[in-house]
Amino acid sequence: MKTRKLGSIEELRARQLELELLRQKNQPVVSVCAGTGCLACGCTEVAEAMRLALDQAGLSREVELKTTGCHGPCERGPLVLIQPEGIFYQKVKPADAPLIVDQTLVHGRVVERLLYRDPDPGKRIERDKDIPFFNKQMRLLSGNNAMIDPTAINDYLALDGYQALSTVLSTMTSEGVIDLINTSQLRGRGGGGFPTGRKWASCRRAEGDVKYVICNADEGDPGAFMDRSLLEGNPHMVIEGMMIGAFAIGSTEGYVYVRNEYPLAFRNLTVAIEQARQLGLLGKEILGTKFDFDLEVSRGGGAFVCGESTALMASLEGKVGEPRAKYIHTVDQGLWNRPSCLNNVETWANVPLIVNMGADKYAAIGTEGSKGTKLFALSGKVRNTGLVEVPMGITLRDILYDIGGGVSGGKEFKAVQTGGPSGGTLIVEKGEGGAEFSLLDLPVDFDELTRAGSMMGSGGMIVMDKESCMVDVARYFLAFLQEESCGKCLPCREGLRTMLNILDGVCEGRGSQADLETLEELSEVMIDTCLCQLGGAAPNPVLSTLRYFHAEYLAHIEDGCCPAGVCKELVSHAIGGQCNGCHICATVCPVECIVGEPKGLHSIGQNTCVQCGACFQACPTDAIERVKRGEGHPVQIQAGIEWQVRQKKSQTVQA
Repeated sequence: MKTRKLGSIEELRARQLELELLRQKNQPVVSVCAGTGCLACGCTEVAEAMRLALDQAGLSREVELKTTGCHGPCERGPLVLIQPEGIFYQKVKPADAPLIVDQTLVHGRVVERLLYRDPDPGKRIERDKDIPFFNKQMRLLSGNNAMIDPTAINDYLALDGYQALSTVLSTMTSEGVIDLINTSQLRGRGGGGFPTGRKWASCRRAEGDVKYVICNADEGDPGAFMDRSLLEGNPHMVIEGMMIGAFAIGSTEGYVYVRNEYPLAFRNLTVAIEQARQLGLLGKEILGTKFDFDLEVSRGGGAFVCGESTALMASLEGKVGEPRAKYIHTVDQGLWNRPSCLNNVETWANVPLIVNMGADKYAAIGTEGSKGTKLFALSGKVRNTGLVEVPMGITLRDILYDIGGGVSGGKEFKAVQTGGPSGGTLIVEKGEGGAEFSLLDLPVDFDELTRAGSMMGSGGMIVMDKESCMVDVARYFLAFLQEESCGKCLPCREGLRTMLNILDGVCEGRGSQADLETLEELSEVMIDTCLCQLGGAAPNPVLSTLRYFHAEYLAHIEDGCCPAGVCKELVSHAIGGQCNGCHICATVCPVECIVGEPKGLHSIGQNTCVQCGACFQACPTDAIERVKRGEGHPVQIQAGIEWQVRQKKSQTVQA
């Protein structure tokens, strides 16, 4: 469609109606997921193969091919969705493209082997709406990803894109917009959960003619990809939210601070901003009104601390990304000491949604203190990893089992880490009188997770099974935070180093009961005295694992063993009586320390074993056991002796 600048709200509505009519013709659409997860699986080649197959079948005019943002089930990519039927194909290869075109688009049949398979009943599911992964989700923000090419603004307009902006510009005052956000009870999705309307109101009241709106897209938590997926899949939704926020606080300039490791998000956002400018949706006198606003994109250097508001603003100014004390709030003196309103990607994306659906309807979703939906990046030891969007108040159990499909490999659940490296770890806990109270049945919202010793955070959710060592998990997150600390304040700089040294000692068998008391004391000091929340929340993984897995710490200290078999200094791998001599363990061993004859008992040479666990993971009969360092296994010891005897006899014969 020809691009022309939109000079009024009426012209915008006419363009929307024109595009909606084109979409209502029910033209078949093939949507190939091109989010980062599917890109890694080869979706670019799949899209090219689909384009070629459509050309060869003479369907390139009748069928529209789109490359879109993340559909959700990243575990099963590359993903292809056939609309309007909603036929969902998974793990698609380029060679499957001609078959999809011929069977589905020409003859109206499904390709059975590409359909989603439900792991429990083992049945194939045709339609995306019937897939269990989606059943308990409420995809208000992410639901349009599969229908929008993020580099085509017309796709967004066809779904009433920028309708919320036109409503605000034509019927509302800035105070009215803030009242609407307050009524919706939207809380910031970046981790703190601060009321968004209250922040906007403070920034509007702040003195100064120049004010800024800023989008924090510096998502640095391990296992988190919610903001990245939104920017990759629907950047115009974020832009529209920022424009409404700018109108509310009286700003004409905005910045999006994108993590440098997000090249696709940066590209799609940059394209979207340029397209919005060409249509007159950014710039001077937007849609014929007196509202002026424009956006710039800045790429961060990859420092985790720059996710903190004041460090982010320092980086935007070209300074070292270090936080400052917050006795002066950024809504009063932020970027270049001017009033600045900072929210994260997901928070801004909620704004057009609230305007379009109404504050009361939005506030009806969720719990008393947490409204709307929340995006989570579900990863770790779970069957269905990916991007999920659920209503506030859903339980962790619903997310992990009904959406996530349970623990991968049928193994026993152990813990779930929420809130990233500054979050906590939740498990099943015994209640009073021996009654079992499961923390997995807690409603997921800001307040309940905090009371349980964790936090909502930005939305990372990492599942762990019984093979995860919780002491090592705490050590991993502390190591990450120590590396990412800016080192500006002493409690964070020295506290993290000291706590990490203690955990290293515990994992290596050098710990003591006094070390656990020191960890708790240091945690209290850091929480009370660190300059920013990177340091203030850093002890959470340690405190939560000490709270729920105290016995595991004691096993490392008093028994000199790692129950999960992860800490190499405290564990040995040994072969038990179930060994059938298949030789798979020897094949995968990187140091070739496993010996044995085919169909005979094997043994592991403890002097050369590096405890990598490759044999443990590969053994089909579960014959590999993890035992206390230096103990070995009677069967393995006997097998090793017999092997050595046979080798000596063989060498004697050869001589």
